[in-house]
Amino acid sequence: MPGTWLRDAVIYEIYPQSFADSDGDGIGDLRGVIDRLDHIASLGVDAIWFNPCFESPFVDAGYDVSDYLRIAPRYGTNDDMVELVEKARERGIRVILDLVVGHTSIEHPWFQAELAADGPSPEGDRYIWRTDEPEKGWDVDLPGIPAWVPSPGPRPGWYLKNFYDEQPALNFGWVHTDPAHPWRDAMDAPGPQRNKQALRDILDFWFSKGVSGFRVDMAFSLVKDEGLTEGEKASARIWREIRDWMDQAHPDAVLIPEGAEPRTGGPFAFDADFALVIMAAHASLFDDHSAGILPWQEPRPPFFAAEGEGSTKTFLDLWALWRAEDPQRPVILATADHDFNRLRCGGRTPEQLGAALTFIFTWGSIPSLYYGDEIGMRYLPGMPDVEGAICNPGYNRAGCRTPMQWDDGPNAGFSSADPADLYLPIDPDPDRPTVAAQDGVAGSTLELVRELIALRKRTPALQGHEPTRVLTEGYPFAWLRGDDHLVVVNPRREPAVLVTDESAAMQPIFGSGARLTEVGVELDGFGYGIFAR
Repeated sequence: MPGTWLRDAVIYEIYPQSFADSDGDGIGDLRGVIDRLDHIASLGVDAIWFNPCFESPFVDAGYDVSDYLRIAPRYGTNDDMVELVEKARERGIRVILDLVVGHTSIEHPWFQAELAADGPSPEGDRYIWRTDEPEKGWDVDLPGIPAWVPSPGPRPGWYLKNFYDEQPALNFGWVHTDPAHPWRDAMDAPGPQRNKQALRDILDFWFSKGVSGFRVDMAFSLVKDEGLTEGEKASARIWREIRDWMDQAHPDAVLIPEGAEPRTGGPFAFDADFALVIMAAHASLFDDHSAGILPWQEPRPPFFAAEGEGSTKTFLDLWALWRAEDPQRPVILATADHDFNRLRCGGRTPEQLGAALTFIFTWGSIPSLYYGDEIGMRYLPGMPDVEGAICNPGYNRAGCRTPMQWDDGPNAGFSSADPADLYLPIDPDPDRPTVAAQDGVAGSTLELVRELIALRKRTPALQGHEPTRVLTEGYPFAWLRGDDHLVVVNPRREPAVLVTDESAAMQPIFGSGARLTEVGVELDGFGYGIFAR
Protein backbone atom coordinates (compact mmCIF):
# COMPACT_ATOMS: atom_id res chain seq x y z
CA MET A 1 0.00 0.00 0.00
CA PRO A 2 1.48 3.43 -0.94
CA GLY A 3 2.85 5.54 1.88
CA THR A 4 2.49 2.91 4.62
CA TRP A 5 5.60 4.26 6.34
CA LEU A 6 3.76 7.51 7.15
CA ARG A 7 1.19 5.88 9.44
CA ASP A 8 3.59 5.39 12.35
CA ALA A 9 5.94 8.27 11.54
CA VAL A 10 6.82 11.41 13.50
CA ILE A 11 7.23 14.53 11.35
CA TYR A 12 9.50 17.50 12.06
CA GLU A 13 8.53 20.77 10.35
CA ILE A 14 11.32 23.17 9.42
CA TYR A 15 10.74 26.77 8.40
CA PRO A 16 13.96 27.00 6.34
CA GLN A 17 14.47 30.75 6.68
CA SER A 18 14.80 30.38 10.44
CA PHE A 19 16.45 27.06 11.20
CA ALA A 20 20.21 27.44 10.68
CA ASP A 21 22.27 29.92 8.65
CA SER A 22 25.53 28.47 7.34
CA ASP A 23 26.81 31.41 5.28
CA GLY A 24 26.20 34.39 7.59
CA ASP A 25 23.63 36.23 5.49
CA GLY A 26 21.03 36.15 8.27
CA ILE A 27 18.72 33.67 6.51
CA GLY A 28 18.61 29.93 7.13
CA ASP A 29 19.66 27.57 4.34
CA LEU A 30 19.93 23.91 3.39
CA ARG A 31 23.61 23.68 4.34
CA GLY A 32 22.60 24.82 7.81
CA VAL A 33 20.07 21.99 7.99
CA ILE A 34 22.67 19.47 6.82
CA ASP A 35 24.98 20.67 9.60
CA ARG A 36 22.20 20.12 12.17
CA LEU A 37 20.96 16.73 11.00
CA ASP A 38 22.43 15.01 14.04
CA HIS A 39 20.19 17.10 16.29
CA ILE A 40 17.15 16.24 14.20
CA ALA A 41 18.07 12.55 14.25
CA SER A 42 18.52 12.68 18.03
CA LEU A 43 14.83 13.51 18.36
CA GLY A 44 13.87 10.22 16.75
CA VAL A 45 11.73 11.74 13.98
CA ASP A 46 11.10 9.91 10.72
CA ALA A 47 10.56 12.76 8.26
CA ILE A 48 11.40 16.43 7.79
CA TRP A 49 8.71 18.63 6.25
CA PHE A 50 10.15 21.79 4.72
CA ASN A 51 8.12 24.89 4.04
CA PRO A 52 8.57 26.01 0.40
CA CYS A 53 12.17 25.93 -0.78
CA PHE A 54 11.70 26.80 -4.46
CA GLU A 55 12.80 29.96 -6.22
CA SER A 56 10.54 32.86 -5.27
CA PRO A 57 10.46 36.65 -4.85
CA PHE A 58 9.26 35.86 -1.29
CA VAL A 59 6.28 38.16 -1.16
CA ASP A 60 4.61 35.38 0.85
CA ALA A 61 7.63 33.63 2.39
CA GLY A 62 8.10 31.30 -0.58
CA TYR A 63 4.42 30.46 -1.07
CA ASP A 64 4.74 32.46 -4.32
CA VAL A 65 6.84 30.21 -6.56
CA SER A 66 8.65 31.49 -9.63
CA ASP A 67 10.42 28.21 -10.55
CA TYR A 68 9.24 24.82 -9.25
CA LEU A 69 12.35 23.02 -10.46
CA ARG A 70 14.98 25.16 -8.77
CA ILE A 71 15.85 25.59 -5.11
CA ALA A 72 15.78 29.26 -4.10
CA PRO A 73 19.37 30.61 -4.19
CA ARG A 74 18.99 31.95 -0.63
CA TYR A 75 18.79 28.30 0.48
CA GLY A 76 21.41 26.82 -1.84
CA THR A 77 21.18 24.65 -4.93
CA ASN A 78 19.39 21.58 -6.20
CA ASP A 79 22.58 19.64 -5.42
CA ASP A 80 22.33 20.81 -1.80
CA MET A 81 18.81 19.42 -1.61
CA VAL A 82 19.94 16.10 -3.07
CA GLU A 83 22.79 15.96 -0.53
CA LEU A 84 20.39 16.78 2.29
CA VAL A 85 17.99 14.04 1.16
CA GLU A 86 20.82 11.50 1.01
CA LYS A 87 22.35 12.42 4.38
CA ALA A 88 18.96 12.49 6.05
CA ARG A 89 18.17 9.06 4.59
CA GLU A 90 21.43 7.74 6.09
CA ARG A 91 19.94 8.69 9.47
CA GLY A 92 16.59 7.06 8.73
CA ILE A 93 14.88 10.37 7.95
CA ARG A 94 12.85 11.11 4.83
CA VAL A 95 12.30 14.54 3.28
CA ILE A 96 8.88 16.00 2.46
CA LEU A 97 8.68 19.27 0.52
CA ASP A 98 5.89 21.84 0.41
CA LEU A 99 4.12 22.22 -2.92
CA VAL A 100 2.12 25.35 -3.73
CA VAL A 101 0.26 24.46 -6.88
CA GLY A 102 -2.95 26.49 -6.77
CA HIS A 103 -1.07 29.63 -7.74
CA THR A 104 2.39 30.89 -8.69
CA SER A 105 4.27 34.15 -8.33
CA ILE A 106 3.59 36.91 -10.82
CA GLU A 107 7.31 36.51 -11.64
CA HIS A 108 6.87 32.94 -12.87
CA PRO A 109 7.72 32.74 -16.60
CA TRP A 110 4.29 31.23 -17.26
CA PHE A 111 2.56 34.33 -15.93
CA GLN A 112 4.98 36.74 -17.54
CA ALA A 113 4.35 35.14 -20.93
CA GLU A 114 0.58 35.45 -20.60
CA LEU A 115 0.85 38.97 -19.20
CA ALA A 116 2.83 40.03 -22.28
CA ALA A 117 0.28 38.59 -24.71
CA ASP A 118 -2.59 40.53 -26.21
CA GLY A 119 -5.06 37.70 -25.74
CA PRO A 120 -5.49 34.01 -24.84
CA SER A 121 -2.66 31.59 -25.51
CA PRO A 122 -3.34 29.32 -28.49
CA GLU A 123 -2.06 26.45 -26.29
CA GLY A 124 -4.56 27.29 -23.55
CA ASP A 125 -4.07 29.80 -20.74
CA ARG A 126 -2.34 28.59 -17.60
CA TYR A 127 -4.05 31.35 -15.60
CA ILE A 128 -7.62 32.65 -15.40
CA TRP A 129 -8.20 35.86 -17.36
CA ARG A 130 -11.29 37.87 -18.23
CA THR A 131 -11.94 41.05 -20.18
CA ASP A 132 -15.45 41.81 -18.95
CA GLU A 133 -16.04 43.72 -15.73
CA PRO A 134 -15.94 41.32 -12.72
CA GLU A 135 -19.27 40.80 -11.01
CA LYS A 136 -19.85 41.38 -7.33
CA GLY A 137 -18.80 38.51 -5.13
CA TRP A 138 -15.35 38.17 -6.67
CA ASP A 139 -14.18 41.67 -5.81
CA VAL A 140 -13.43 41.31 -2.11
CA ASP A 141 -9.84 42.45 -1.82
CA LEU A 142 -8.72 40.54 1.27
CA PRO A 143 -5.82 38.10 1.60
CA GLY A 144 -7.05 34.55 1.24
CA ILE A 145 -10.18 35.48 -0.74
CA PRO A 146 -9.97 34.78 -4.51
CA ALA A 147 -10.51 38.06 -6.32
CA TRP A 148 -9.94 39.69 -9.69
CA VAL A 149 -6.88 41.90 -10.09
CA PRO A 150 -6.47 44.41 -12.95
CA SER A 151 -3.81 43.32 -15.42
CA PRO A 152 -0.57 45.27 -14.84
CA GLY A 153 0.77 44.56 -18.33
CA PRO A 154 -0.08 44.56 -22.03
CA ARG A 155 -2.75 41.90 -21.69
CA PRO A 156 -6.14 43.57 -21.16
CA GLY A 157 -8.57 42.68 -18.42
CA TRP A 158 -8.21 41.03 -15.03
CA TYR A 159 -6.59 37.89 -13.62
CA LEU A 160 -7.83 35.82 -10.68
CA LYS A 161 -5.58 35.74 -7.64
CA ASN A 162 -5.64 33.25 -4.79
CA PHE A 163 -4.15 35.08 -1.82
CA TYR A 164 -2.01 38.17 -2.30
CA ASP A 165 -2.23 40.06 -5.61
CA GLU A 166 1.22 38.66 -6.45
CA GLN A 167 -0.19 35.10 -6.42
CA PRO A 168 -2.22 34.54 -9.62
CA ALA A 169 -4.40 31.42 -9.53
CA LEU A 170 -3.51 28.63 -11.91
CA ASN A 171 -6.22 27.44 -14.27
CA PHE A 172 -7.45 23.92 -13.51
CA GLY A 173 -10.85 24.54 -15.08
CA TRP A 174 -14.37 24.79 -13.75
CA VAL A 175 -17.06 22.25 -12.94
CA HIS A 176 -19.70 24.49 -14.51
CA THR A 177 -18.94 26.35 -17.72
CA ASP A 178 -21.11 29.25 -18.86
CA PRO A 179 -21.26 30.96 -22.28
CA ALA A 180 -21.75 34.25 -20.44
CA HIS A 181 -18.37 33.68 -18.81
CA PRO A 182 -16.06 32.46 -21.57
CA TRP A 183 -13.10 32.57 -19.20
CA ARG A 184 -14.47 29.50 -17.44
CA ASP A 185 -12.56 26.69 -19.11
CA ALA A 186 -13.80 23.15 -18.77
CA MET A 187 -11.58 20.93 -16.66
CA ASP A 188 -10.43 19.05 -19.79
CA ALA A 189 -9.65 22.24 -21.77
CA PRO A 190 -6.07 22.78 -23.02
CA GLY A 191 -5.04 25.24 -20.26
CA PRO A 192 -6.08 22.98 -17.37
CA GLN A 193 -4.55 19.98 -19.15
CA ARG A 194 -1.22 21.81 -19.45
CA ASN A 195 -1.24 22.55 -15.74
CA LYS A 196 -2.11 19.00 -14.76
CA GLN A 197 0.81 17.73 -16.84
CA ALA A 198 3.10 20.33 -15.27
CA LEU A 199 2.02 19.18 -11.83
CA ARG A 200 3.00 15.61 -12.68
CA ASP A 201 6.32 16.80 -14.11
CA ILE A 202 7.15 18.76 -10.95
CA LEU A 203 6.41 15.80 -8.71
CA ASP A 204 8.38 13.43 -10.92
CA PHE A 205 11.38 15.77 -10.95
CA TRP A 206 11.71 15.85 -7.16
CA PHE A 207 10.67 12.26 -6.50
CA SER A 208 13.44 11.22 -8.88
CA LYS A 209 15.90 13.14 -6.70
CA GLY A 210 14.92 11.14 -3.62
CA VAL A 211 12.23 13.35 -2.07
CA SER A 212 9.70 11.13 -0.27
CA GLY A 213 6.58 13.22 -0.54
CA PHE A 214 4.84 16.58 -0.63
CA ARG A 215 2.59 18.49 1.69
CA VAL A 216 0.29 20.31 -0.73
CA ASP A 217 -0.76 23.85 0.12
CA MET A 218 -4.42 24.68 -0.63
CA ALA A 219 -4.71 21.25 -2.25
CA PHE A 220 -8.46 21.40 -2.79
CA SER A 221 -8.72 24.93 -4.16
CA LEU A 222 -7.47 24.11 -7.66
CA VAL A 223 -10.94 24.22 -9.23
CA LYS A 224 -12.69 27.55 -8.68
CA ASP A 225 -16.45 27.00 -8.61
CA GLU A 226 -19.20 28.75 -6.73
CA GLY A 227 -20.15 26.17 -4.18
CA LEU A 228 -16.99 25.33 -2.27
CA THR A 229 -17.82 21.65 -1.95
CA GLU A 230 -18.10 21.17 -5.71
CA GLY A 231 -14.77 22.85 -6.34
CA GLU A 232 -13.06 20.88 -3.56
CA LYS A 233 -14.40 17.56 -4.80
CA ALA A 234 -13.37 18.37 -8.37
CA SER A 235 -9.89 19.27 -7.10
CA ALA A 236 -9.74 15.96 -5.25
CA ARG A 237 -10.47 14.14 -8.52
CA ILE A 238 -7.44 15.81 -10.09
CA TRP A 239 -5.31 14.52 -7.23
CA ARG A 240 -6.82 11.06 -7.67
CA GLU A 241 -5.45 11.05 -11.23
CA ILE A 242 -2.06 12.09 -9.85
CA ARG A 243 -2.22 9.31 -7.24
CA ASP A 244 -2.97 6.69 -9.90
CA TRP A 245 0.18 7.77 -11.71
CA MET A 246 2.22 7.89 -8.47
CA ASP A 247 1.16 4.38 -7.53
CA GLN A 248 2.92 3.18 -10.66
CA ALA A 249 5.86 5.59 -10.93
CA HIS A 250 6.64 6.36 -7.25
CA PRO A 251 4.69 3.91 -5.06
CA ASP A 252 6.48 4.74 -1.80
CA ALA A 253 5.95 8.51 -2.06
CA VAL A 254 3.29 10.27 0.00
CA LEU A 255 0.92 13.19 -0.46
CA ILE A 256 -0.29 15.18 2.54
CA PRO A 257 -2.98 17.85 2.12
CA GLU A 258 -3.47 21.14 3.86
CA GLY A 259 -6.59 20.13 5.77
CA ALA A 260 -8.89 17.15 5.29
CA GLU A 261 -9.45 15.49 1.94
CA PRO A 262 -13.06 15.85 0.71
CA ARG A 263 -15.01 12.61 0.85
CA THR A 264 -16.03 11.83 -2.73
CA GLY A 265 -17.08 8.22 -2.25
CA GLY A 266 -14.01 7.04 -4.14
CA PRO A 267 -10.48 6.10 -3.09
CA PHE A 268 -8.36 8.67 -1.30
CA ALA A 269 -5.62 10.48 -3.20
CA PHE A 270 -3.79 11.64 -0.07
CA ASP A 271 -2.18 9.47 2.58
CA ALA A 272 -3.55 11.35 5.60
CA ASP A 273 -5.69 14.26 6.66
CA PHE A 274 -4.13 17.25 8.43
CA ALA A 275 -5.82 18.85 11.45
CA LEU A 276 -5.04 22.47 10.60
CA VAL A 277 -3.78 24.47 13.55
CA ILE A 278 -5.73 27.59 12.57
CA MET A 279 -9.06 25.77 12.59
CA ALA A 280 -11.30 25.32 15.61
CA ALA A 281 -10.57 21.68 16.46
CA HIS A 282 -6.86 22.25 17.02
CA ALA A 283 -7.13 25.86 18.17
CA SER A 284 -9.59 24.93 20.92
CA LEU A 285 -6.84 22.85 22.48
CA PHE A 286 -3.84 25.19 22.25
CA ASP A 287 -4.58 28.68 20.89
CA ASP A 288 -4.57 31.57 23.38
CA HIS A 289 -4.84 34.00 20.41
CA SER A 290 -1.43 35.55 21.00
CA ALA A 291 -1.05 35.76 17.22
CA GLY A 292 -4.47 37.40 16.84
CA ILE A 293 -7.89 36.27 15.69
CA LEU A 294 -8.84 35.30 12.14
CA PRO A 295 -12.35 36.07 10.83
CA TRP A 296 -13.66 32.53 11.23
CA GLN A 297 -12.23 32.03 14.74
CA GLU A 298 -14.25 32.27 17.91
CA PRO A 299 -12.14 33.37 20.90
CA ARG A 300 -12.29 30.80 23.64
CA PRO A 301 -9.95 29.66 26.41
CA PRO A 302 -7.75 26.79 25.23
CA PHE A 303 -7.95 23.45 26.97
CA PHE A 304 -4.19 23.26 27.55
CA ALA A 305 -4.05 26.26 29.88
CA ALA A 306 -3.33 26.70 33.57
CA GLU A 307 -6.75 28.18 34.36
CA GLY A 308 -8.54 24.96 33.41
CA GLU A 309 -11.41 26.76 31.65
CA GLY A 310 -11.14 25.09 28.25
CA SER A 311 -12.87 22.13 26.65
CA THR A 312 -11.93 19.17 24.47
CA LYS A 313 -15.44 18.95 22.98
CA THR A 314 -14.77 20.75 19.68
CA PHE A 315 -11.73 18.61 19.02
CA LEU A 316 -13.35 15.35 20.08
CA ASP A 317 -16.50 15.98 18.05
CA LEU A 318 -14.44 16.35 14.88
CA TRP A 319 -12.24 13.40 15.82
CA ALA A 320 -15.36 11.24 16.28
CA LEU A 321 -16.64 12.34 12.86
CA TRP A 322 -13.34 11.43 11.22
CA ARG A 323 -13.30 8.04 12.96
CA ALA A 324 -16.90 7.36 11.96
CA GLU A 325 -16.11 8.11 8.31
CA ASP A 326 -12.99 5.92 8.27
CA PRO A 327 -11.58 4.45 11.51
CA GLN A 328 -8.20 3.76 9.89
CA ARG A 329 -7.72 7.11 8.14
CA PRO A 330 -4.44 8.67 9.42
CA VAL A 331 -4.68 12.21 10.79
CA ILE A 332 -1.70 14.51 11.36
CA LEU A 333 -1.80 16.56 14.56
CA ALA A 334 0.86 19.23 15.08
CA THR A 335 2.33 21.02 18.06
CA ALA A 336 2.17 24.21 15.97
CA ASP A 337 3.18 25.40 12.52
CA HIS A 338 4.30 28.41 10.47
CA ASP A 339 0.79 29.95 10.50
CA PHE A 340 0.06 29.76 14.20
CA ASN A 341 1.06 30.43 17.77
CA ARG A 342 3.75 28.18 19.09
CA LEU A 343 2.90 25.51 21.63
CA ARG A 344 4.45 27.84 24.19
CA CYS A 345 2.49 31.06 23.82
CA GLY A 346 1.15 33.77 26.09
CA GLY A 347 1.86 32.84 29.68
CA ARG A 348 2.35 29.11 29.05
CA THR A 349 5.46 27.98 30.91
CA PRO A 350 7.86 25.09 30.23
CA GLU A 351 6.26 23.25 33.15
CA GLN A 352 2.96 23.23 31.26
CA LEU A 353 4.35 21.68 28.08
CA GLY A 354 4.61 18.12 29.37
CA ALA A 355 0.87 17.46 29.30
CA ALA A 356 0.50 18.89 25.79
CA LEU A 357 3.48 16.98 24.39
CA THR A 358 2.27 13.76 25.98
CA PHE A 359 -1.06 14.27 24.23
CA ILE A 360 0.54 14.99 20.85
CA PHE A 361 2.80 11.92 20.92
CA THR A 362 0.34 9.37 22.30
CA TRP A 363 -2.96 10.26 20.65
CA GLY A 364 -4.02 8.04 17.74
CA SER A 365 -2.56 10.40 15.14
CA ILE A 366 0.64 11.22 13.28
CA PRO A 367 2.55 13.80 15.35
CA SER A 368 4.15 16.81 13.66
CA LEU A 369 6.71 18.64 15.78
CA TYR A 370 7.35 22.25 14.78
CA TYR A 371 11.01 23.28 14.92
CA GLY A 372 11.86 24.85 18.28
CA ASP A 373 8.91 23.30 20.06
CA GLU A 374 11.28 20.56 21.20
CA ILE A 375 12.96 23.13 23.47
CA GLY A 376 9.89 25.22 24.25
CA MET A 377 10.62 28.27 22.10
CA ARG A 378 8.11 31.06 22.70
CA TYR A 379 5.70 32.70 20.31
CA LEU A 380 6.99 36.29 20.20
CA PRO A 381 4.36 39.03 19.82
CA GLY A 382 5.11 42.26 18.02
CA MET A 383 7.47 40.85 15.39
CA PRO A 384 7.90 42.86 12.16
CA ASP A 385 5.84 42.03 9.09
CA VAL A 386 8.40 40.03 7.11
CA GLU A 387 7.46 38.39 3.80
CA GLY A 388 3.71 38.55 4.29
CA ALA A 389 3.68 37.42 7.93
CA ILE A 390 0.74 39.70 8.76
CA CYS A 391 -1.73 37.98 6.47
CA ASN A 392 -4.83 39.56 7.98
CA PRO A 393 -5.18 42.74 10.04
CA GLY A 394 -4.39 41.84 13.61
CA TYR A 395 -2.97 38.38 12.87
CA ASN A 396 0.82 38.10 12.92
CA ARG A 397 2.52 34.84 11.94
CA ALA A 398 6.05 36.19 12.38
CA GLY A 399 6.08 35.37 16.09
CA CYS A 400 6.22 31.64 15.35
CA ARG A 401 8.87 32.03 12.63
CA THR A 402 11.76 33.43 14.67
CA PRO A 403 15.25 31.87 14.47
CA MET A 404 16.01 28.54 16.09
CA GLN A 405 17.83 28.90 19.39
CA TRP A 406 20.87 26.63 19.40
CA ASP A 407 23.10 28.02 22.15
CA ASP A 408 23.91 31.19 24.09
CA GLY A 409 26.40 32.48 21.54
CA PRO A 410 25.74 35.40 19.19
CA ASN A 411 22.25 35.25 17.67
CA ALA A 412 21.58 32.11 19.76
CA GLY A 413 23.84 30.17 17.41
CA PHE A 414 21.51 30.66 14.45
CA SER A 415 23.75 32.94 12.37
CA SER A 416 27.00 34.87 12.42
CA ALA A 417 25.28 37.85 10.74
CA ASP A 418 24.83 41.24 12.31
CA PRO A 419 21.62 41.06 14.39
CA ALA A 420 20.12 43.79 12.19
CA ASP A 421 20.46 41.48 9.16
CA LEU A 422 18.62 38.49 10.62
CA TYR A 423 15.48 37.24 8.89
CA LEU A 424 13.62 37.90 12.15
CA PRO A 425 14.90 38.96 15.57
CA ILE A 426 16.06 36.41 18.12
CA ASP A 427 14.02 36.03 21.32
CA PRO A 428 15.47 38.84 23.48
CA ASP A 429 14.84 37.03 26.78
CA PRO A 430 18.24 36.21 28.36
CA ASP A 431 16.64 33.02 29.73
CA ARG A 432 15.42 31.89 26.31
CA PRO A 433 15.60 28.10 25.89
CA THR A 434 18.39 26.63 23.77
CA VAL A 435 19.36 23.20 22.53
CA ALA A 436 22.75 23.40 24.22
CA ALA A 437 21.28 24.25 27.62
CA GLN A 438 18.80 21.37 27.50
CA ASP A 439 20.79 18.64 25.78
CA GLY A 440 21.21 15.75 28.21
CA VAL A 441 19.53 17.62 31.07
CA ALA A 442 16.97 15.42 32.80
CA GLY A 443 13.54 17.03 32.98
CA SER A 444 14.21 19.50 30.16
CA THR A 445 11.69 19.92 27.36
CA LEU A 446 14.20 18.55 24.85
CA GLU A 447 14.76 15.36 26.82
CA LEU A 448 11.02 14.99 27.39
CA VAL A 449 10.42 15.10 23.63
CA ARG A 450 13.17 12.58 22.97
CA GLU A 451 11.80 10.23 25.63
CA LEU A 452 8.23 10.49 24.36
CA ILE A 453 9.21 9.78 20.76
CA ALA A 454 11.41 6.87 21.84
CA LEU A 455 8.55 5.45 23.94
CA ARG A 456 6.18 5.80 21.01
CA LYS A 457 8.59 4.00 18.70
CA ARG A 458 9.05 1.00 20.98
CA THR A 459 5.35 0.79 21.95
CA PRO A 460 3.06 -0.17 19.04
CA ALA A 461 -0.03 0.63 21.11
CA LEU A 462 1.01 4.32 21.18
CA GLN A 463 1.52 4.57 17.42
CA GLY A 464 -1.03 5.08 14.69
CA HIS A 465 -2.82 1.78 14.36
CA GLU A 466 -4.37 1.05 17.75
CA PRO A 467 -7.76 2.65 18.49
CA THR A 468 -8.14 5.57 20.89
CA ARG A 469 -10.98 5.36 23.41
CA VAL A 470 -11.71 8.45 25.51
CA LEU A 471 -12.42 7.86 29.19
CA THR A 472 -12.84 11.46 30.38
CA GLU A 473 -13.07 14.67 28.35
CA GLY A 474 -12.26 17.29 30.99
CA TYR A 475 -9.62 17.78 33.67
CA PRO A 476 -8.05 15.29 33.69
CA PHE A 477 -8.24 14.20 30.06
CA ALA A 478 -7.79 10.44 29.80
CA TRP A 479 -7.81 7.89 27.00
CA LEU A 480 -6.93 4.28 26.31
CA ARG A 481 -4.72 3.22 23.43
CA GLY A 482 -5.64 -0.31 22.48
CA ASP A 483 -6.61 -2.38 25.49
CA ASP A 484 -3.56 -2.00 27.66
CA HIS A 485 -2.20 1.58 27.65
CA LEU A 486 -3.78 4.41 29.64
CA VAL A 487 -2.76 8.06 29.10
CA VAL A 488 -3.86 10.80 31.50
CA VAL A 489 -2.99 14.51 31.33
CA ASN A 490 -3.93 17.43 33.56
CA PRO A 491 -3.10 20.71 31.77
CA ARG A 492 -4.47 22.94 34.55
CA ARG A 493 -2.75 24.33 37.63
CA GLU A 494 -5.12 22.63 40.08
CA PRO A 495 -4.77 18.90 40.86
CA ALA A 496 -7.18 16.42 39.29
CA VAL A 497 -8.38 12.88 39.93
CA LEU A 498 -9.33 10.17 37.47
CA VAL A 499 -11.67 7.52 38.86
CA THR A 500 -11.59 4.43 36.66
CA ASP A 501 -11.22 0.68 36.90
CA GLU A 502 -9.24 0.71 33.62
CA SER A 503 -6.07 1.40 35.63
CA ALA A 504 -6.35 -1.91 37.49
CA ALA A 505 -3.23 -4.06 37.18
CA MET A 506 -1.39 -1.27 35.34
CA GLN A 507 2.06 0.09 36.07
CA PRO A 508 3.49 3.56 35.32
CA ILE A 509 5.84 3.65 32.35
CA PHE A 510 6.22 7.41 31.84
CA GLY A 511 5.14 10.68 33.39
CA SER A 512 5.46 13.35 36.03
CA GLY A 513 3.09 14.20 38.88
CA ALA A 514 0.76 11.23 38.21
CA ARG A 515 0.18 8.39 40.69
CA LEU A 516 -1.90 5.23 40.58
CA THR A 517 -4.40 4.83 43.41
CA GLU A 518 -6.87 2.14 44.38
CA VAL A 519 -9.59 3.90 42.39
CA GLY A 520 -7.66 5.39 39.48
CA VAL A 521 -5.03 8.11 39.06
CA GLU A 522 -4.19 11.26 41.03
CA LEU A 523 -2.48 14.08 39.15
CA ASP A 524 -0.72 17.19 40.35
CA GLY A 525 -1.24 20.42 38.50
CA PHE A 526 0.31 20.05 35.02
CA GLY A 527 0.76 16.32 35.68
CA TYR A 528 0.78 13.61 33.03
CA GLY A 529 1.23 9.87 33.01
CA ILE A 530 1.27 6.79 30.81
CA PHE A 531 0.38 3.44 32.33
CA ALA A 532 0.43 -0.09 30.90
CA ARG A 533 -0.56 -3.62 31.83
